[in-house]
Amino acid sequence: MIKSVFMGLGLAMATSQAIAADVEPLVEAGWLAERLGGEDLVVLDVRSSIDDGGDRGSFEAAHIPGSVYSSYTQAGWRETRDHVAGLLPSVENLESLIGGLGIDNDDTVVIVPAGTGATDFGSAARVYWTFKVLGHDEVAILDGGFAGWQAQQQEVASGATPPPDAADFQGQLDTTLIATTEEVQVARESQAQLVDARPADYFRGETQSPAATAPGTIPGARNLPFHRLLTQRQQVWYLDDEMLGARINAAELDREVPTVAFCNTAHWAAIDWFVLSEVAGFDQVRLYDGSMAEWTRGEDLPLALAE
Repeated sequence: MIKSVFMGLGLAMATSQAIAADVEPLVEAGWLAERLGGEDLVVLDVRSSIDDGGDRGSFEAAHIPGSVYSSYTQAGWRETRDHVAGLLPSVENLESLIGGLGIDNDDTVVIVPAGTGATDFGSAARVYWTFKVLGHDEVAILDGGFAGWQAQQQEVASGATPPPDAADFQGQLDTTLIATTEEVQVARESQAQLVDARPADYFRGETQSPAATAPGTIPGARNLPFHRLLTQRQQVWYLDDEMLGARINAAELDREVPTVAFCNTAHWAAIDWFVLSEVAGFDQVRLYDGSMAEWTRGEDLPLALAE
């Protein structure tokens, strides 16, 4: 945690309450810069090799002052079970991971992706969803990530950082945000809408992920490609807020209908989940963390291919 030693107790409490009260799911670099050093604020850098985003060495070379590092791909934010990649780890493992980063239940967490590509944004979206699944609502994503922070000429620190003091983080699983294979099967037979976050060639079955055992999509699904929800400006990737409404409308999605987002391993789908649930205000959105990696391993589960 970033703890200010220059504040009196009353002022520190007021700052903490202010941060928690005004945090939105997506925050700008200027917003974060004004709050650095605030009580109970944690800036969590999750850069990884995805989209050439970097690693711990990149973090030590340049990072947001006071931030802590946890590799999205290496630290344990997702796991493989029964040959299915990308699954949510146990609550106990996630509590250990998050508490080991110095994060407790009173902290407001701002997640920082690399900002180097559309797929990279999924790292932050998936970690954000993980916090929400654990019942931790005071969480946000830095739009543009670290690349955007640099492009906007905000203060940058460098050098190795000491490991944070471990904290006690307690998670309480919110199953309303997770869809199981059985629930997806039920959704196909109800009024729920299934949203495939993959590019159109995956959706049509022309391209197959190594994580899946067969090409195709879940019958009845609609396609909302994740990469069309982001835009590049000056070599930095931001959520494309000007086009989100048009993309959602083009997919013919209804904000009042229960929704399940999926992809190959619930990485790209985390972007769709974030946009629909946290930005567009859809009422009931779940993430199918097994996604096509699990669906294609199920016996007699149907697949749809382009005709």
